[in-house]
Amino acid sequence: MGNRFQVKDRFADGAQYIDGRLTSGTSGRSHTVIDPATGDEVLTYELASTADVDEAVAAAKRAFPGWSGATPGERSDALHRLAAVLAEQAEDFAYAESLQCGKPIKLSTEFDVPGTIDNTAFFAGAARHLQGQAAAEYSGDHTSYVRREAIGVVGSIAPWNYPLQMAAWKILPAIAAGNTIVLKPAELTPLTSLMFAQAAKDAGLPDGVINIVTGAGREAGEHLVGHPDVVMTSFTGSTAVGKRVAEIATATVKRLHLELGGKAPFLVFDDADLEAAAHGAVAASLINTGQDCTAATRAYVQRPLHDAFVARVAELMETVRLGDPFAATTDLGPLVSHAQRDRVAGFVERARAYATVVCGGEVPGGELAEGAYFRPTLIAGAAQDSEVVQSEIFGPVLVVLPFDTDDEGIALANDTPYGLAASAWSRDLYRANRATREIKAGCVWINDHIPIISEMPHGGYKASGFGKDMSAYSFEEYTQVKHVMFDNTAVAEKDWHRTIFGDRT
Repeated sequence: MGNRFQVKDRFADGAQYIDGRLTSGTSGRSHTVIDPATGDEVLTYELASTADVDEAVAAAKRAFPGWSGATPGERSDALHRLAAVLAEQAEDFAYAESLQCGKPIKLSTEFDVPGTIDNTAFFAGAARHLQGQAAAEYSGDHTSYVRREAIGVVGSIAPWNYPLQMAAWKILPAIAAGNTIVLKPAELTPLTSLMFAQAAKDAGLPDGVINIVTGAGREAGEHLVGHPDVVMTSFTGSTAVGKRVAEIATATVKRLHLELGGKAPFLVFDDADLEAAAHGAVAASLINTGQDCTAATRAYVQRPLHDAFVARVAELMETVRLGDPFAATTDLGPLVSHAQRDRVAGFVERARAYATVVCGGEVPGGELAEGAYFRPTLIAGAAQDSEVVQSEIFGPVLVVLPFDTDDEGIALANDTPYGLAASAWSRDLYRANRATREIKAGCVWINDHIPIISEMPHGGYKASGFGKDMSAYSFEEYTQVKHVMFDNTAVAEKDWHRTIFGDRT
């Protein structure tokens, strides 16, 4: 990894980034970032207080007139410079992301960091495309057109599973549209969010456009969501916390974007390529150690292929290499924390009473025992209404269930409260096309599962929330639509006035 920066030196001034500088939190409470691969301390910092949130919002509010008044081209140029700075610092970002999350360095290097750079470049282009309906004389007597305007200060909350990418997904569309933002990252994983804000300053973005407050959800997070000067809230996290965010946001009539939990189905029809489906299932269920809201968690396999699928997936899972996240050969790192590992282990242990753990299902010993590791796990024989099928585990666990008819398979795929992502595997165009129509999810892949691209939207149905990340659809959510209407007649006494007062002559 070359010359790794010293985290404690990098953040010696604190883990808050307000009005263009790092500062320390004032809550009087500290938090320690832990390397989940070793259990070692990475950084201890002071958490943000409500006063720190107020300061960050005030900085964003001060910066808003100048930033929103910049031309689209000026904002675009700034984001292009940011993309260049991120590319220059890519190694540091990958190192910090793996250190705080336990991600294998090959995932940080090949997915998280380049994906963030690509997102930045995409929104640099999108900044120039604030489009509305064409100007026209829809009433006959007036010319109408649509303006898209920045809405103000955005207060966003990002999760711990993809700290860098989620920070970018929140920040980029907001600032590309001319808004300013206060972001609260997860306390477990604040490093790359803070680095992103510093990179923006290096790229010449004005102070106050991007602010980071790192504090507890019940204090800093709830205060940010309910702040009277925050006009929009974007939250990514669990459905349970999302409901609380919605309660606070709607009390002050804020615009709201929620990307919540998932329980993605992986639907394998009996004409599918078995080898492709098995490889896809292992990759899609184990990405980021399964800590991905779009990860494959429920594989429904048509009965003629079921047993062969279970056997092949188990065989492939046994080849997955657990180890040091910074080793080039490591496939699977630890979960983000020991608490999260124990939560996942609890799901698996309870499942032993009603299902079969085909492989994995245990904490490794030896040199990995000090980390938050858990072996890739395959479960078969669970009932559709069981906990491991219905609840979000958020770990390296895949559950396989059989189905008989196509109708049954699609019905089972839809049979959870969630609807974020899904995939269907078939060589039959009509079968696959039916699955894309009838599966209720924000993204449906055919013969693949997980790839995302900046140009296409990411967001869910049902309890997975509403609103979109990435793409022009995301960009639109961070703008206010204004109808402007010009009278073209220059007539003082208009005919329609007579419907209000006076008589027609």
